[in-house]
Amino acid sequence: MCTLAADCGAASTNWPAPARVPLPNTVPVPPLPGINIPEGPFVPTPASPYLLPLTNAPTRPKAMLPPAMLPSGADMMRQGIRFQPPPPTAASIAATQTVRYVEPIGTPTAWGEFQIAKPILFNTTEADAILRMLQVFPPNNAWNTDISMWPLHQNSHTIIESIGTDAPLLCNEDMGFVCVPPDQQRVTVKVVDYPDESDHGPFPVPDNVPIEGWPMHPRSASLDEVQRDTSNRGGDRHGIVVDPVNRMLYEFYQLKRTDNGWQAAQASIFDLKSNKLRPDGWTSSDAAGLPIFPAVVRYDEISRGVVSHAMRVTVRRTRRSYVAPATHFASRLTDPNLPRMGERIRLRHDFVTNDFTPAAQAILNGLKKYGMLVADNGNDWAISIAPDERIRSLHDELRKVRGSDFEVVVAP
Repeated sequence: MCTLAADCGAASTNWPAPARVPLPNTVPVPPLPGINIPEGPFVPTPASPYLLPLTNAPTRPKAMLPPAMLPSGADMMRQGIRFQPPPPTAASIAATQTVRYVEPIGTPTAWGEFQIAKPILFNTTEADAILRMLQVFPPNNAWNTDISMWPLHQNSHTIIESIGTDAPLLCNEDMGFVCVPPDQQRVTVKVVDYPDESDHGPFPVPDNVPIEGWPMHPRSASLDEVQRDTSNRGGDRHGIVVDPVNRMLYEFYQLKRTDNGWQAAQASIFDLKSNKLRPDGWTSSDAAGLPIFPAVVRYDEISRGVVSHAMRVTVRRTRRSYVAPATHFASRLTDPNLPRMGERIRLRHDFVTNDFTPAAQAILNGLKKYGMLVADNGNDWAISIAPDERIRSLHDELRKVRGSDFEVVVAP
């Protein structure tokens, strides 16, 4: 767990503490060279009203590390690294070069022994701390797979042409979410359009679940107004709920609050501990049958300088076909030069990113290593970024990347 020490110049009431998120590190081996973490029992001091400790034990000395040296639980799983004693694993805090880390007492499997006391919105430091420790799907999941060396699709050039070689890379500030405690009250969500391809509730939907685009779009509307769509804007209105303790994900298409409760056009549940796909032929809140949350670029990733997962991309025209991990198509077109739902697209390895800002580099380098999956019909070359006011606008910078800078790849 990570907090700012008092001598780092920040008030303790603003320090985040992690949620109880299961991590898999169980095999004791020596720590990384140069990292000296004293032995002994220790627990973090919680600093947020949203996060509560489960135990009260003596503390041990704190280890000083720069944020750049802080590995995440996901990174360690991906690299096959195991540590004993467990290394710092919670979110680094922006605007500081040195932080003090205090970790929870217990075995490595008990890291982050905290419980979430109430729903936490995505655009908060509390959410950053939780997400920094959360393993989203197993390391060998499609969203976490390094595809930098995958071979080209035989029709890569023509598929890229069908999307647009001169069209720019776009980013939609669209997909917010809320983290909920494991005992979040479950409510009925009436599924009105795709009941046969929806999972059954009740669902842990809190009162403050954000609707796609909020709070940045529209800026003038309250959350309640957006939830109820009082301005009749319509649209996809995705709603995303994450239970980080149980590692479960709940996503909704066209989620809306009414006087009689919640309703949605479609509801999907994903187990973040599993590689299980949706049933063949089923949609999800995304047309391809894919989850949205694992693909969203978040502030905690931007602040660390690395997006270590595949992203989602929309294109205007797709084929009447899909490829795993997608399970559904949304087109009548059969042209083999059009991308399938689930098509994997990668930024070319020779694309130079040095002149981009660190925030843009985090995204572009992620596109080189993990790529992006065609997930829905929409604007060509549009990826999803959380509508977090802490992320400065990247529109102009990312537009420097063109369709011709991408290539379609297939699993070896």
